[in-house]
Amino acid sequence: MTQVCSSRALLLAVFSLAAATAYQSANTETLMADAANRLLESLNRMQRMGTVFPVDAPERTNWHYFPETGFTDEYGYVRNGITFKDMDPKQRHLAYGLLSTGLGRAGFLKTMKVMALEEVVRVIEDDHTGYRDTERFHFTVFGTPSMSGDWGWRVEGHHVSLHYLIRGGKLVAASPTFLGANPHEVPQGPHKGMTALQREEDLARALLLTLDPAARKRAIFDSQAPYDIVTLADKRAKIDGDPQGVPASALSEEQYADLLDLIAEYADTMPPEIAARRMNAARDTPRDQLFFGWAGSIERPAAKPIEIGSKTTENRHLAGNYYRIQSPTFLVEYANTQNQSNHSHAVWRDFEGDFGRDVLAAHFRGSGHAAANAFGD
Repeated sequence: MTQVCSSRALLLAVFSLAAATAYQSANTETLMADAANRLLESLNRMQRMGTVFPVDAPERTNWHYFPETGFTDEYGYVRNGITFKDMDPKQRHLAYGLLSTGLGRAGFLKTMKVMALEEVVRVIEDDHTGYRDTERFHFTVFGTPSMSGDWGWRVEGHHVSLHYLIRGGKLVAASPTFLGANPHEVPQGPHKGMTALQREEDLARALLLTLDPAARKRAIFDSQAPYDIVTLADKRAKIDGDPQGVPASALSEEQYADLLDLIAEYADTMPPEIAARRMNAARDTPRDQLFFGWAGSIERPAAKPIEIGSKTTENRHLAGNYYRIQSPTFLVEYANTQNQSNHSHAVWRDFEGDFGRDVLAAHFRGSGHAAANAFGD
């Protein structure tokens, strides 16, 4: 009897180890496909109607980081996808599971903070209209989740816009990657001092302050920051003219390492495989083609309490804070000007790879599939 029990215990241990190993070795794409399918299986027919689209639908490149009515009024289309508000408790857990597959640990925590700030700003603005809503984040799936073929998904709401395309079981695109924070630093109330994007600003400022006068003069290309990130929610990222700022070739080794640390703060929002890919792209960029540029004030005004019922948008700081990191293949932008420079926007764009559009378009051209204008070019 003892031998039988020991054998069962051994088999159970082996099975448990195998199961744990299989789970740990599951790659990001496998986890994404499984999580997306679990969520889709939980939806009823009506819920699926505005949630599932063909992978080549123009909808896939519709994106924004404004609140609901803000971009609907300006751009004339609604934000599709099922929201937390429309989900039952089980579906919410499945949705969070899907979201977690598209983010690294630090990125998941950062995104949760960004979402939580919707309630903070709702209280500050005393909003009772639903304009500020922690449950209004949309999940959309494009195509059929699997380890073959093409499919993608998106999570989007105010200050969150995350996009993924999987082709043949490989995650080929994970941009645009946008996160924002309003307030950038909570100025009052029980969460006073909470930040979501602090390192994005602090690391950049620290780098700027290490530059000698000549290099800093090259880095600061304008005394006033643009009102927002320059590329906004454009479907294709584009910066006109030559790159502005100081090239990495003019930095010391220590400063270059600091620049890579700043880039890593953006890259590490993603799962490890994507983070590594982004960091490889940064390190592989010739230093004379990798630029760090700053506009506006070096310092940011201290966060001040806001009168309850007041707006936390507009009310621009005169100089503001802005920087960009630009290479031939990718772009990082950060802006903090609204709400007296206490309202920040941060984005990673791939010049040719956003939405995986170019990869997918080439595939369609090769297969003879008609996909003209499918991606809003």
